[in-house]
Amino acid sequence: MADITRTDIGKRMSQMVIHNDTIYLAGQVGKAGESVALQTQACLDGVEALLAKAGTDKTRILQATIWLADMSDFAEMNGVWDAWVSPGNAPTRACGEAKLATPEYKVEIIIIAAMP
Repeated sequence: MADITRTDIGKRMSQMVIHNDTIYLAGQVGKAGESVALQTQACLDGVEALLAKAGTDKTRILQATIWLADMSDFAEMNGVWDAWVSPGNAPTRACGEAKLATPEYKVEIIIIAAMP
């Protein structure tokens, strides 16, 4: 039976769960009220920090799910994403529009990655 490791455990959720060499991250958000670009960068910084904590990095990302509060922000978010994603290691990705936890959040990024 494979172990399940949870980190940054809160009452409602963990920020990261590792099972069978697969890493599942909670949705990462930026600072409410900032621009889409700043929120996207904060999400990606959070992703990198959690992956480093697990002993891996963005080259091992398998899948990204991105939620935007407004699809008109797609190009702005992609400008940050495209500069960040590891060349030659782009994960599968989906992006959609959704009402996020508070109206001040404009982007949320959910990641699944592999251990090295």
